[in-house]
Amino acid sequence: MILIVAGVAGSGKTTLGELLARKLGWEFVDGDSFHSATNIAKMRSGRPLDDSDRWPWLAAIGAWMDERIAVGQSAVVACSALARRYRQALLASRPQATMVFLELSREEAHTRCYARHGHFFGAAMVASQFAELEPPEPDEQRVLVLQSTRPPDELAGTVMKELGLS
Repeated sequence: MILIVAGVAGSGKTTLGELLARKLGWEFVDGDSFHSATNIAKMRSGRPLDDSDRWPWLAAIGAWMDERIAVGQSAVVACSALARRYRQALLASRPQATMVFLELSREEAHTRCYARHGHFFGAAMVASQFAELEPPEPDEQRVLVLQSTRPPDELAGTVMKELGLS
């Protein structure tokens, strides 16, 4: 199984993804590591990415997932996947993949991003995340939606229970 932990900046994707990977004994990778230097420089300068920036990034994440699927390795990846078309691209041809989408208010995302230091994605960029956000709809398959204000251990327990991983 490939587990994608998604949501806006500051939603706790990395925290939950690392925790789940540790509990399950799976590999974890942060989707940020697949961004090009150009994408990172763009975001660091306060400019949001557009589709021409995101599609190659999503393709790289997809290739990473496909490599694990090909060898039967389970793993966790954190990736924003804010728009339905991005979630579909990551899940459509990968029945082994499931997504956990962490919901968070704009205010809480701003507070969390403002509090973290050293990350290229600053609090000023939060508005661009919500401009791009298309919350998951009930008809989206293999997307579990959870409130990210819950404690990480509680979220991990819910994910493991809901997906039959405990």
